[in-house]
Amino acid sequence: MVKRAVVISRIDKLKEYISILNSVKKYDKKTYISEPMLYGSSERFLHLSIECILDIGNHVISDMRYRKPENNKDLFIVLYENKIIDETLKNNLCNMAGFRNILVHDYLKLDRELVYDIINSSLTDLEQFVKIIIEYI
Repeated sequence: MVKRAVVISRIDKLKEYISILNSVKKYDKKTYISEPMLYGSSERFLHLSIECILDIGNHVISDMRYRKPENNKDLFIVLYENKIIDETLKNNLCNMAGFRNILVHDYLKLDRELVYDIINSSLTDLEQFVKIIIEYI
């Protein structure tokens, strides 16, 4: 059985990060790109948000004794295989897991416009994941 308190604590943190990232949407792209504190903190909060969904997914997989994911993208494939998330969300979260690697490892090549676009278009995937996991546990 999923350790509800462990997952809920991570969901609470994820909701906090999503709220912060949603506040970034009030800025236009030009302002976002020209303000180092804005884009820098946004990149960090996006990274932390992705870490939260990975952590939550790993907890569910471990507690339910599903097959061990081979990597971060595979984590969402395992959740899909076990009918926790649908195919669209699986694909979107796999992309998010891939983007996490860019945030962490390829930060010198980071495209700030892309980060801005992700914040403005993909936070709903994180919110949907939270909703599904809350219903699941």
